[in-house]
Amino acid sequence: MHRLLVFALVGLVAQLVDGALGMAYGVTSSSLLLLYGLTPAAASASVHLAETITTALSGLAHWRLGNWHKPTLRGLVLPGAVGAFLGAVLLSSLPAARVRPLVAGFLLILGVYILVRFALASTPRRPRPPRIRLRYVVPLGFVAGLLDATGGGGWGPIATPALMVRGTLPPHQVVGSVSIAEFAVALSATLGFALSLGWEAVAWAQVAALVAGGAVAAPLAAWMARKLPAQVLGVLVGTAVLLVNLRTLFGAAGVTGLARAAGYVVVAAVCGGLLVQVAVRSRRTAVSQVQHPATD
Repeated sequence: MHRLLVFALVGLVAQLVDGALGMAYGVTSSSLLLLYGLTPAAASASVHLAETITTALSGLAHWRLGNWHKPTLRGLVLPGAVGAFLGAVLLSSLPAARVRPLVAGFLLILGVYILVRFALASTPRRPRPPRIRLRYVVPLGFVAGLLDATGGGGWGPIATPALMVRGTLPPHQVVGSVSIAEFAVALSATLGFALSLGWEAVAWAQVAALVAGGAVAAPLAAWMARKLPAQVLGVLVGTAVLLVNLRTLFGAAGVTGLARAAGYVVVAAVCGGLLVQVAVRSRRTAVSQVQHPATD
């Protein structure tokens, strides 16, 4: 029961962050499932099954609020679904003992990317008129879907920043479009895992707990985004992913004792320093905006 409560809490927090930032649900949930001993394929299959429900709820909320861009959404859905299906089949055919460190390494890289991305984020620029080219969106959707199914997370951390870097869409339309398209990605990956592994590989109790937490969080994500700066949430997610996946990599590399403890301390210290820096910067920005409001 204690473990299921932990999974429900993780599902809630992960969905809050994912709904507000367009990333981190799969990375966070997969990391926890790997920590509890599931194989990479079973962890990814379980997360994507949970996501078929949580992404539907989150996508519906974004849809109703108008947080989406039709051409971008159309360019992401089909390539993302195809990539996710192929990624699920590929992961299911690889030996678990060999894949676990590779998946943990992939998630670790995503964690570093999330951490750096939000720690170094500057004040958003005024968006230009929405315009996204399909020749950019289609391959992005395929690669993000492929890596998402293979690693159990990666759709949001890859698709959301890549679209935001273009600077042609308002951030809320980027997050909403990625979140809505994620339903198709999760559904396609789940079908791929079902055909390759069967339903026996799914950790049903953990899936139910993740869904319960995610269902509660989905309608609260917008409120969370208003209360906590995006940079702070991003640094917190990156920190959690780094610490969880370091355990798997240390185990695969045979790092134990003092060396392992030192590794955790160094990572925690660096991430803690970045969190303080981002929190202070966000606070100063908020105070400055109140004292010197922008005028059109």
